[in-house]
Parts: sequence; C-alpha cells; structure tokens
Amino acid sequence: MYNLIYISTATNLFTEYELMDLLDASRANNLKHNVTGMLLYAEGTFIQVLEGDLEQVNKVLAKIANDRRHKNIIELASGPVEKRNFPDWSMGFASVNADILKEFEGYVNPVDKDFIKTNNTNAAVVMLKSFAENNKLN
Repeated sequence: MYNLIYISTATNLFTEYELMDLLDASRANNLKHNVTGMLLYAEGTFIQVLEGDLEQVNKVLAKIANDRRHKNIIELASGPVEKRNFPDWSMGFASVNADILKEFEGYVNPVDKDFIKTNNTNAAVVMLKSFAENNKLN
C-alpha cells in the first residue's frame, strides 16, 4: 500500500458545479485504478491524499498533473503505508472555508510556506481524517 499527499492551486476559483464535475470524474478514475483518498478544497487550494498500489497512484497523479484546472502541484509526502486511511472512499471530498479547518484536530495550513519545510504530512492526514469523521462528505 502506497500513499501520496500533495497540494495544488486552482487556476480559477471553482463553482460548486465545477467541483461536483471534478469530483465525479475523480471518483470514476480512482475506482478504475483502485485508488482511495480524500480531497479537500478551500478557497482555491486543494490538498489531497491518494492511496493504493504505487503504480496506480502514479497513474492517477499523472492525470492530475495534466489537468489545466490547477497548477503548482507540490508533493508533500509519499511512501509505503500499512493500510489505507480512507478505505471506504474512492474520493472523500469537501469544500470549506479555510477558517473552518482550524477547528479540527491536527490543523495545518497547507498554504503557509513553512508547512512545506516541516514534516507536517502526518498532521495533514490527521486533519483530513478528523474533518471526514466530523462532517458529512459529498
């Protein structure tokens, strides 16, 4: 089992309709590759965890990298994991105001320049899991 965490910036702010369109396509693609994970969108920033077989995660990431709807993809962490953190979701998803995230365990601000310099990847997963456990996801 392999896990990859990245952040990226939307080229334009997404409408709810555009986010749902992205989510539908992501879920179909992830299901095809047996990849699970969590995608959080907050005010033009995406943070995503992808989980699955190394080759399949890389295929999904390659497709993401070619998507013109976002830019500045920064891989925060990747490597083997014992088990999936988000086993039940082809892609858990939420669109939130960044201030809401501060309420959740393990809060990290992925757009803070110091986030990338420190080892906050476990904190990012903790925050996403906490958010998912406390909110209804689409």
